[in-house]
Amino acid sequence: MYLIDPVSASRRAFLQRMCRLAVAGAATPLGMNLAAIGEAAAFNATDYKALVCVFLYGGNDHANTVVNYDQANWTAYSNIRQLGAAGLAIDRPLLAATRLTPAVPLGGGLEYALNPAMPALTDRFNAGQAAVLLNVGPLVRPTTRAEFFSPDRARYPLPPQLMSHNDQQSVWQAQGAEGSAVGWGGNLGDLAQSSNGNSLFTCISATGNAVFLTGDNAIQYQISRVGAVQISPAASAPHGLRSAPYSSQAAALVRALLTESRSHVLENEYNRVTRRAIEAEAQMSAALGGVTLNTAFPSGNTLADELRIVARTIAARGTLGNRRQVFLVSLGGFDTHDRLMQDQPLLLKKVDDALAAFYQATVELGVSNQVTAFTASDFGRALASNGNGTDHGWGGHHFIMGGAVRGQSFYGTPPPVSIGNSAAPEDQWHIGQGRLIPSTSVDQYAATLAKWFGVSSTEMNAILPNLLNFGAAAGYPTDLGFLA
Repeated sequence: MYLIDPVSASRRAFLQRMCRLAVAGAATPLGMNLAAIGEAAAFNATDYKALVCVFLYGGNDHANTVVNYDQANWTAYSNIRQLGAAGLAIDRPLLAATRLTPAVPLGGGLEYALNPAMPALTDRFNAGQAAVLLNVGPLVRPTTRAEFFSPDRARYPLPPQLMSHNDQQSVWQAQGAEGSAVGWGGNLGDLAQSSNGNSLFTCISATGNAVFLTGDNAIQYQISRVGAVQISPAASAPHGLRSAPYSSQAAALVRALLTESRSHVLENEYNRVTRRAIEAEAQMSAALGGVTLNTAFPSGNTLADELRIVARTIAARGTLGNRRQVFLVSLGGFDTHDRLMQDQPLLLKKVDDALAAFYQATVELGVSNQVTAFTASDFGRALASNGNGTDHGWGGHHFIMGGAVRGQSFYGTPPPVSIGNSAAPEDQWHIGQGRLIPSTSVDQYAATLAKWFGVSSTEMNAILPNLLNFGAAAGYPTDLGFLA
């Protein structure tokens, strides 16, 4: 579960999977790669808790998501981004309906509003079920502008390949560049497996393969937006053999061929994994078949579809025997170099609608205090305009939502609104063009979530090795306080 050496982790994970899975992954879906699920010892959970990572692929423009609203800072923001048909700033009167009203006002008269496309999340924040984490991003250690530009990388290390989509997605999810084999969500799964009746359903992706949910022992179980993924030839007749009597016979024959014991060690391992995948699909399908969910989710919204199947899976937790689960869902399209003002509101409306329905579903299921959703993205974006959009950045703002959230609050440090390159204090927060240097690390963000999930302080550094650089000795909190 140690990620500090990505090369060793990748080598170890490769050897483990070669031994455990043999050739199973070569010809069957990732949902079938279920062999050798270890039961890592960790906390002994008696209640239920779930973390749901909502990943916004492409690098969400944070400055037009959580928007400066007080007059002074909105003026600075609008002077940089400009109003009008050719501008990227949101006019202040349009933000009045999504103004955030924290229980304790921020200092200096600072105020924020959400993008006008996000009224539901505004309501959740103002009602106390959501919070905003300001200026968070990947860091190896606390970093200043001078340290960023220093050539001494041994003394002032940086996350690998900053502003690269694939690499920063991996750094957010696994603390290493593209090719990393173990994610911190999977590490949570390693610890949580022993609390679950069926360890297979600890880490579940509703959005395809991603490193976030892969641990040393935990292997992500993939579901589709409508339910468990079937092994098609074993579930129905091959194409062209559709007659009812032959269809069931063909499926039974294929299942027998795919699951029978073999004398050859690799063939036998392949069939053993396939058998387990078929059994898991049957178990998941049966559990979901007993779920009735009355909450309406918006149609034509893939994120809502993914969150709906997550809610249904949570509803089936008793049947599946789960007490701890980590989920991943996602929405793409946030790489807004162009058409920021046209495309981002449509995307944020999907996020807003989907999260609103998901929270309501957790209320319906009676688990709103036991399920915490949180957002992540490749990176924030530059504050400066490139003409019709914004370019890749570093730090950005994110949301945490759920009944256990200490909501109606901002966490982290508000960044000044600036794109200058002077020695002035407001220009020390970015590396040019308003690309924020994170004031809070992903490790601190993840550690706060992990502590609520049940991870002890003695286990935390194994999951998040860079956290050692953000402890009390360095003057940084490892628990940001946004969860009760």
